[in-house]
Amino acid sequence: MKQKIINFVNDVVKEMKKVTWPTKDELKESTAVVIIVCLLLAAFTYVIDMAISQIMRGIF
Repeated sequence: MKQKIINFVNDVVKEMKKVTWPTKDELKESTAVVIIVCLLLAAFTYVIDMAISQIMRGIF
């Protein structure tokens, strides 16, 4: 069991060395895109919620 854990940790270390980490600029750009998309989806959800609320008020 102990050898399996050691092998696993060694494999993880080897794989992590293969990872291409983003640069600081790439990370900033990706973060901005995620924030903008989240805000757009929140606004879209708000508008749809308000529209459905108005429709429901008109029905009842």
